[in-house]
Amino acid sequence: MDIITVNNVKKSFKKYSREQGLLNAIKSLFHREYEVVNAVKNVSFSVEKGEILGYLGPNGAGKSTMIKILTGILYPDSGTIKVLDYTPFDDREKYVQHIGVVIGQKSTLDWNLPAIDSFYLSQAIYQVPKKEFEKNLKELTELLEVKEVSKTLVRNLSLGERMKCEFINSMLHNPKILFLDEPTIGLDVVAKERIRTFIKKVNKERETTVILTTHDIDDVEALCDRIIIIDKGIHVYEGSIETLKKKFVSYKDLTLEFDRRVGEIKIKDCEEVMHHDYKVKIRIDTTKTNPTIIIKKLIDKYPSIIDINVDDERVESIIKKIYLQKNDK
Repeated sequence: MDIITVNNVKKSFKKYSREQGLLNAIKSLFHREYEVVNAVKNVSFSVEKGEILGYLGPNGAGKSTMIKILTGILYPDSGTIKVLDYTPFDDREKYVQHIGVVIGQKSTLDWNLPAIDSFYLSQAIYQVPKKEFEKNLKELTELLEVKEVSKTLVRNLSLGERMKCEFINSMLHNPKILFLDEPTIGLDVVAKERIRTFIKKVNKERETTVILTTHDIDDVEALCDRIIIIDKGIHVYEGSIETLKKKFVSYKDLTLEFDRRVGEIKIKDCEEVMHHDYKVKIRIDTTKTNPTIIIKKLIDKYPSIIDINVDDERVESIIKKIYLQKNDK
């Protein structure tokens, strides 16, 4: 069942500009030059209940603009949007009771108070019943291991600790949809992994629908059921990560381990990309041959192979290819 439906949405902005210098500054008081920037162009898509959707694109692609439209912060110039049967920007007061938002570079917590005070403020704002609030607070603080941390002034928290508290603050009222805009930006590897585990858990156990924008491809591969790639306000791809790989992957890397030293690996449609005494990495051109055939040839030709690991091309490099193809047209 679709709980988000976006049809032919457009959003543009006027971008003012002037040359440097005092004279140009004075001129701009009387006459301003500007250009129209189309942030979102005829975008349409839908999201099912319980889905984790990755909304990806380079800086300036229109991702954050679409998130702001979906959360009711911005009005589109044209098109229609329905989220949980609400029009976000018209029914905002009722609508926000059902959504949570985490933005990596902006805080919903009061920096001069302990995070726990902001949690209780959210309880009052969203009118969460005491019993439900205490249950959610206990579960979420234990899950993210911040029970004691939440008593510290927000301005004294590390980035990882603050982001955990941001997630808790966004989930205390049991939102049906969670909008995440660069939620792991600047976090270390351990903190990122805990945040991903948290997102997967609330998605599975609470059936919370998640819309994620990020530049961290590891977030995408770990979390997303489906991705939409946007560039200059236009959708350039929509589908699963696996389908994306099948459509755009042009090579596979095989890491071969041997029980003795080996010389150069010579197999048609392959090239060595790394060679050590007992370990060799080769790259297979999948547009010319099937990797399964290559593996069989390797095993037949090199009986000293003791292990073979297959590495796919990273999704990040695939997305770069899509951008390049789009911009070359």
